[in-house]
Amino acid sequence: MTPRNGMAEPLPPQYNPHEHEDALYRWWEEQGFFRADASSGRDPYVIVIPPPNVTAVLHMGHGLNNTIQDVLIRWRRMQGREALWLPGTDHAGIATQNVVERLIAKEGRTRYDLGREKFVERVWEFVGETGGVILNQLRAIGASADWSRTRFTLDESLSTAVREVFVRLHEKGLVYRGHRIINWCPRCLTALSDEEAEPTETQGKMWHLRYPVADGAGIPGLPRLPDGRAYLTIATTRPETMLGDTGVAVHPGDERYAALVGRELDLPLTGRRIPVVADEYVDPEFGSGAVKLTPAHDPNDFDVAQRTGVAALNVMTPEATITDDAPEAFRGMDRFEARRAVVIAFEELGLLEKVEDHTHAVPHCYRCDTVVEPRLSEQWFVRMQPLAEPALQAWRDGQVRFHPERFGKTYEHWMSNIRDWCISRQLWWGHRIPVWYCQADGCGETIVARQTPAACTKCGGAALEQDPDVLDTWFSSWLWPFSTMGWPEETDDLGAFYPGHSLVTAPEILFFWVARMIMSGLEFRGQVPFTDVYFNGTVRDHLGRKMSKSLGNGIDPLIVKERFGADALRYTVVSGSGAGTDQMLNYENLEEAFGPGRNFANKLWNAGRFALMTLGDDARVSVDEVQADLEPMDRWILSRMTKAIRDVTDAMEKFRIQEAATRGYDFFWGELADWYLELVKPRLRGDMGDASKRAAQATLAQALDGALRILHPVVPFITETVWQKLPKPADEAPALIVAAWPAVRAEWEDDAAERAIEELQSVIGAVRNLRSEYGIAPATRVPLRVPGASEQARAILEASRRALRDLCRVDEIEFGGAEGEVGASAVLRSGTEVFVPLAGVIDLDRERARLREEIGRLDGQMAGTEKKLSNESFVARAPENVVNYEREKLASFRDQRGKLAEKLAALEGAA
Repeated sequence: MTPRNGMAEPLPPQYNPHEHEDALYRWWEEQGFFRADASSGRDPYVIVIPPPNVTAVLHMGHGLNNTIQDVLIRWRRMQGREALWLPGTDHAGIATQNVVERLIAKEGRTRYDLGREKFVERVWEFVGETGGVILNQLRAIGASADWSRTRFTLDESLSTAVREVFVRLHEKGLVYRGHRIINWCPRCLTALSDEEAEPTETQGKMWHLRYPVADGAGIPGLPRLPDGRAYLTIATTRPETMLGDTGVAVHPGDERYAALVGRELDLPLTGRRIPVVADEYVDPEFGSGAVKLTPAHDPNDFDVAQRTGVAALNVMTPEATITDDAPEAFRGMDRFEARRAVVIAFEELGLLEKVEDHTHAVPHCYRCDTVVEPRLSEQWFVRMQPLAEPALQAWRDGQVRFHPERFGKTYEHWMSNIRDWCISRQLWWGHRIPVWYCQADGCGETIVARQTPAACTKCGGAALEQDPDVLDTWFSSWLWPFSTMGWPEETDDLGAFYPGHSLVTAPEILFFWVARMIMSGLEFRGQVPFTDVYFNGTVRDHLGRKMSKSLGNGIDPLIVKERFGADALRYTVVSGSGAGTDQMLNYENLEEAFGPGRNFANKLWNAGRFALMTLGDDARVSVDEVQADLEPMDRWILSRMTKAIRDVTDAMEKFRIQEAATRGYDFFWGELADWYLELVKPRLRGDMGDASKRAAQATLAQALDGALRILHPVVPFITETVWQKLPKPADEAPALIVAAWPAVRAEWEDDAAERAIEELQSVIGAVRNLRSEYGIAPATRVPLRVPGASEQARAILEASRRALRDLCRVDEIEFGGAEGEVGASAVLRSGTEVFVPLAGVIDLDRERARLREEIGRLDGQMAGTEKKLSNESFVARAPENVVNYEREKLASFRDQRGKLAEKLAALEGAA
């Protein structure tokens, strides 16, 4: 594309986005409009993209999120900021490894058949083939990111940053290795962080099991089995874990069990005895007040065991099958098979007291949806509290703002109750943990290093083995705002563009990503990475369901672009969803969902086409040059434009992006296109003289230019295409994308002109309504009486006789009274009365007859309803909503009758 600046060439009759969008995007990119210059000295504005998974393809969630980012970056670019939108992708450890494992499974092999090195090579090949897909798709919807700075979380420079952070935190004692209960996915065979184990409300069971007291004689108050043994009742939702029980806990103040503390219970099915211990964790009011302890399979039990000295016994393999440490009858069983078998065995022994339905939250793997298993495991952790405290204070001090604000309380709660972060993952794809273990006899040194060591730092031996695990994917992405700019090196980009300014993301990764980025920014750069976080909502279908592949209710943004154009997609998602609110789109009817956006683009095209045809090829005349010849309609549209610019700018500053889009739409369609263009047509034709035409042309060019500028961030393709054709000053920018955001010209605000045109609009609207109400044929011209019009109203109506003729078919206007005439009237909000004589315009006798007939019908309906409501039995016995409905009907009938009676009286010439 080679845009022609300053030529008012006609646009084609129809807008076809395919003829413009891709070519225009290539031109923008070729001209370098997306690139940021670290040496420009201009005030920067920075957004880093939430990096999509490298294997991802574009969906509507991406479409919404990235369009909002693009709206912000285009707006700030037009404001003259050095705008950097830094793109990139995430290596997505679990997700990407799962995809490649499924591919090689089709070949009849596993990753273990390939070995680690060959498997990682295979993943890199896959990423090389598919990794750029989503970034190209973002280009298709207009994303103006600086593609020259595209980053990948496994890039060498980002990998250097990851190692640096791990080592620094280890040196400060904030990274450690320990045996802890972690969330374990038996399918992905890896640890998960607490946030990656997503709770799903599940309808399950609560099993009440009986544990006999060993040597239970002399224990008063406990129930007894038929054989005379005393027992405790234990409730659990996971009966299979009792195979790993190593104790039972009661509250130290619970007198019922005081004599039991220190005693032992017989653990059914196992042949083992387990102690009864006291710990304040136990709630004596819940259930029986006794809690089974499975320290290797429950985080709370683990904590109790640490305090009371109870041992831990792991009875599940990584695949969640029962180990050889359990009784032989259950070994090798899947956990859910073992659950059924344990329950049956308890029932057969008479030790199953009861089973109750129980709804509870069961954690699932956020990637594969497998039920997560708490598991005692040796893993690497980050000690989070020292990092969380300054990050929480930064929010409290206002260094970071959330939009909407309600997410601040969510952030505060999580940061105040933060737990250590499990960062090791049992995967092969990702950042290998930079830890080596010396294998020399008698050494066993652990080496944490930035660079791969050649020899042991303790014994000098070369037999070193690197930790087999990789780091959690989020361990690299929490560094994204500064690792992408070259840190730990002090680069030009880091100096110019850190800290950034805005982040646009989804609320579900507030903890995964947003909070951790704030922590890392403060820890490693001493500043928060951004000041404003905008949380977009979720795109749902018309039934309120989240879009997903499994439901088949998704919408492909590229199909929308193909059918409706990228601008229609962008306008739809931006105008339909405020901060933190979900958006409903009908995947079964794309016309319903995206048709209005396409219609808006068409309206822009048609208005631009008309304006260009009337402006001609002459040099642009400024409004200041024709100031003396401006008419009220000119001053009105300039005033409305000025207020629209102020409103849109204010909304953008406050991250009310939906409001900004709607306000720009309303100004363009509701004021410029629907009113000003219609009012000004006679002047543009030259009907009112050359001076008036020249003033109208200057005003139209200015108003259209302003509208295109404030709409450009939302609908960039069509606004750029039309703007390129507008006559412009010689020193104007080469493209709208880098043109100046319109300034507020306070001197153009004109309340008097606004009141005058509002009065004219009200008159035209009233006449149109009266014509419709009385069925006046569209081609029929009518007289208009405006008795008692104010001086201001009279002046604008006198000056707008041509507009009244063209817009509501008025052939004459008089300002005297309408005494004795039969007609229709309306009173405007200003108090001005509008009267349209109807004699000779419609068949008065026929209209009177119609009104009498309609009044008679309503009288009959009113009588029937009044009779029903006067029946005391009906009022007393009928449901309240039915009685209220009848009363509402009666009120409606009376209202309709009153209006018809007034119309009839007017037509009969009587009050």
